[in-house]
Amino acid sequence: FNYSPWGPVAPEPRSCSLTEVMSEQLATQLEEENKAPPPLTGYPSADLLPSDDSSETTSDLMLAKMLQMQFDREFDDQLLREEKKFNGDSKVSISFENYRMVHPYEDSDSSEDEVDWQDTRHDPYRAEKPQTTPRKGFTGKGKNITTKHDAVTCGRKNTARMDNFAPEVHVGDGMGMDLKLSNQVFNSLKQHCNSEQRRSARLHEKKEHSTAEQAVDPRTRLLMYKMVNAGVLENINGCISTGKESVVFHANGGSLEEQPVPDEVVLKVFKTTLNEFKNRDRYIKDDYRFIDRFSKLNPRKVIRLWAEKEMHNLTRMRKAEIPCPEVVLLKKHILVMSFIGKDHVPAPKLKDVLLGSEDMKTAFYQVLHVMQQLYQECNLVHADLSEYNMLWHEGKVWLIDVSQSVEPTHPHALEFLFRDCRNVSTFFQKRGVSEAMSVYELFNLVSGLNIPVGEEEEIEALEKRNEDHVQRRGKKTFPASCEDVGPPLQPDSDD
Repeated sequence: FNYSPWGPVAPEPRSCSLTEVMSEQLATQLEEENKAPPPLTGYPSADLLPSDDSSETTSDLMLAKMLQMQFDREFDDQLLREEKKFNGDSKVSISFENYRMVHPYEDSDSSEDEVDWQDTRHDPYRAEKPQTTPRKGFTGKGKNITTKHDAVTCGRKNTARMDNFAPEVHVGDGMGMDLKLSNQVFNSLKQHCNSEQRRSARLHEKKEHSTAEQAVDPRTRLLMYKMVNAGVLENINGCISTGKESVVFHANGGSLEEQPVPDEVVLKVFKTTLNEFKNRDRYIKDDYRFIDRFSKLNPRKVIRLWAEKEMHNLTRMRKAEIPCPEVVLLKKHILVMSFIGKDHVPAPKLKDVLLGSEDMKTAFYQVLHVMQQLYQECNLVHADLSEYNMLWHEGKVWLIDVSQSVEPTHPHALEFLFRDCRNVSTFFQKRGVSEAMSVYELFNLVSGLNIPVGEEEEIEALEKRNEDHVQRRGKKTFPASCEDVGPPLQPDSDD
């Protein structure tokens, strides 16, 4: 025991033997005791941050770093919002990743954030693009020389160039499979993609400027909106029928200065697509009510002429008191008519309605009487009369779709009339009407001619004679049939 006036003396350290010095356990213990604390530069590690249980810390430096990290996170969030606002729906986006304060992987709360902030420039799964040939045009020396025309090199370059195709062209992962495309194959693919792009552009432009099924082009939609704004229509409820040449919408009528508008009306919108009208010119080019205004060079005006023709034909039929829709208004290629039906439910077609034997017999005689009135009083041939264009409403047969109707002086009028008689006779005979006449009997009764059974050549001879007569006499032969035509529609300023 050693005594010192200045206090107790520290005990001398215990001496260690060579065996203890070489011990791994002792070495580990000494390393832990002498381990220095981590530097306080940079962001604090997770071990130094206060736990969720303790909301206080005594280190000012730690508080400052925690506040700085919170500020950096808020800055990154604001930067992300600015980036989304700047890019919008653009296919080419601008990234603000280089301006972030926190590394993408340090602040990712979910796998979704990691995908959003992933640096695609260093994508480990991205296939490496082939190396380009030097400017001198070849690599290697001697027998190992490789020029820019090498088949393998060109094939890999062509595969890489497929990334430049349009986004809708699915090229797959050709580089990942080390796919090699020859110049001939690549040129064929490129030519096909270019032609498909041009074709899709033409179809898109045509679709925007044409009416399709249950849809209207912007110009037609604007006309319909104008009718609602002018008070002619209260509202347009929707499509009730589609056909080859028109779309029919149901609407509630409003008010018109000249005449009252029915409570329920229909809008017949003639399609502005020209495919359905390629074979329709023969119904109108030889009609002398419109021959001066017919032009094959402007099909869009022909469609408006088609709508006007139906309006005039319906006007004639209403004067003869034939059951048919009443014309309310004509605007370009939109015809507004009265609705045949009740409470938004259209009247059924004659082919769909189930009638008893007496009602079917009554319907046959009504159709026979209407055909005679149409030919003799209205001076018209329906030219498309069948069970599809006749409605059954309130115990009567109503005729619709008379845009193709022609006068008896038309070169093909007898052919059209004979076809109408065949359709009517066939339908009622199939429905079991014993009083239904044969085709020739019905044709002779309506037209007043006397064509023997089986002598269709005589009808063709009459048509030929009628056509020659029309060509010799000209349009001045028929002034009386044009009484209801009235002044032609004025040309629109937007044509």
